[in-house]
Amino acid sequence: MDNQAVIQRIKFLISELRLRQNSFANRIGTDVSNLSKHLNGRLPISDSLVNKIVVNLGISKDWLVNGTGVPFSKAMAPSTVVADGMTESDGGTPVYDIDVTAGSASREMIFADDRIIGHINVPGISLDSRIVRVSGDSMQPVINSGDYIAVREIRDLSVIYWGQIYVVVLDDYRMVKYLRKHLDCDKVILRSENPMYDDMELPRSAIRKLFFVDNIIHIDTRM
Repeated sequence: MDNQAVIQRIKFLISELRLRQNSFANRIGTDVSNLSKHLNGRLPISDSLVNKIVVNLGISKDWLVNGTGVPFSKAMAPSTVVADGMTESDGGTPVYDIDVTAGSASREMIFADDRIIGHINVPGISLDSRIVRVSGDSMQPVINSGDYIAVREIRDLSVIYWGQIYVVVLDDYRMVKYLRKHLDCDKVILRSENPMYDDMELPRSAIRKLFFVDNIIHIDTRM
């Protein structure tokens, strides 16, 4: 195992998932101080650390150890968190008064400053994300109607992690779906979690914006 190469791939994962080292350590179930020592080269990358990353994040072991293939070899469910409400202060991730699955407003209108209704400060939710509301039952029970999701924009639409959950923005509407690979490289498959909904085939060229779903958030209104 090339220790330095694996370190660089782990750092890539931390950056790609928009996590701090302590949040990454929590996600894979390891001590943050030991993770820091691994990344600084003071401790060698162990089989135990590799297996924790593979099992908890759904990462391809072949990619992580050897650098071959793609990192996300299987679906990695977004983390689910419970927030005890929103604050009006600027500290935390902004929450927008927008239903991301309804309407066809442009990205600029969706994320306009005057749509911010509060902020949520929860470990594991990146400050670079944006939090929006979801309605409908197509993604139940993974995402329920009324839940919120933390999303981040994907700039390069040619890079898709198949099997992951995205917000797909089209000309006429927006949807939250799994993106699956199509036999025709010019198309994608949109898949719901709810088996009552059929798959949808969509030309890649129809996608205007993509947002990766990092977190699923339930806001406890009892607090």
